[in-house]
Amino acid sequence: MDDTQPVPEEAGILEFLRLCESFYPADAVEASVERQRLWYDALCAQFDRPLPDGMTAVDAAIAGVPTRRYRPQAVTARTVLVYIHGGGFVVGSLDSHQAICAELAEFCGAELVALDYRLAPEHRWPAQGEDCWAVLQELLADGSRLVVIGDSAGGNLAAGLAIRARDAGLSGIVGQALVYPGLGGDLVSGSYVEMAAAPGLSTADVRYYREILQAPQGDPVAFPLQAERLGGLPPAFVTVAHFDPLRDDGRHYAARLAEAGVDVQFREEPQMVHAWLRARHMSEGARAGFEALCSAVQRMIREGEGPAADA
Repeated sequence: MDDTQPVPEEAGILEFLRLCESFYPADAVEASVERQRLWYDALCAQFDRPLPDGMTAVDAAIAGVPTRRYRPQAVTARTVLVYIHGGGFVVGSLDSHQAICAELAEFCGAELVALDYRLAPEHRWPAQGEDCWAVLQELLADGSRLVVIGDSAGGNLAAGLAIRARDAGLSGIVGQALVYPGLGGDLVSGSYVEMAAAPGLSTADVRYYREILQAPQGDPVAFPLQAERLGGLPPAFVTVAHFDPLRDDGRHYAARLAEAGVDVQFREEPQMVHAWLRARHMSEGARAGFEALCSAVQRMIREGEGPAADA
């Protein structure tokens, strides 16, 4: 790592960064998309773990979109979790976040549906959001309650889904959990400047991903932070990494949600970098952050299934 970069001090996360760079170089976005995907797949495989005892993971299409449904041995929740993976809209798959999805489902005692949305540049905006919207509509058609969860690009898609569902009058989303989401900040102020060269994700990387996606500026679904109105959205948990150019997107979004009267919990991980979810078994800070995420989702389930929800 460049000595001029802002870097954390926690030993576990520094080891995580060293391991990541051995699989996925810092200048990966300069390579072909095919090469990026090969590197990313190898990185993800390094952090994969076996499914919890008794858990099943079944692949099936929902509304024509490939999905994987995780079912813990003991299901205690009626609410279904929907997980949308990160990867800059360019990389990622049903396999890339399998262990994260499985552990979330196990902790919450809930079924979890992971989405394999179409990727750029083969499929530009709004293909990714349309895939997620199609699955959401089908899952809600039987009266199910859902918590939508996403990290990075997936956090963008999850937030956009909540806005789109509100505007369409579609009920059933009882919570949204956004993990270091990219929500449409201006790239020239705040953390985009302070953390422009942060390890794991740079502001130049964010610009690359936006350019390859080609989403229109000002669209509230593509860039939720630019939405004029945030009232009426489901309860939210927003967590960000301090050493991340996307940090202020989450900070500002959480603040705007609170101003709009939305029940929101915000958490900033002081020693974390982008993609810290993968470090949850080697970093104390990441472990604590993942437990906070799981607990927040569990609270959304509990409150969504409370007496008022059944009235």
